[in-house]
Amino acid sequence: MKRVYSNPDAAMLYPIKHMLESNKIDCIIKNDKLAGVVGEVPPIECWAELWVFDEQFPEAKKLVDVAIAEPESDNTHWICPKCGEESEGQFTECWKCGTSRI
Repeated sequence: MKRVYSNPDAAMLYPIKHMLESNKIDCIIKNDKLAGVVGEVPPIECWAELWVFDEQFPEAKKLVDVAIAEPESDNTHWICPKCGEESEGQFTECWKCGTSRI
């Protein structure tokens, strides 16, 4: 078996596990009950881990990478359709008049 994903918050593994199982990839979670030993054991050793069978690892890794990828942001400047003020791409409303970005 190979570890395909780990996270310090065990709750974050369950949606990924469900997604893999819905794609017919068998997986198990390990270390999800180790939070109580942090301090006795190095913290990273206590992270919950999601494991899959070796032959399913490549497909599982692709699915996990897509699932945890940050969405691409549109950081281009935009012009408010109401007042004509220019705003930076991360903003969804005009800073001057409050009109939503279209």
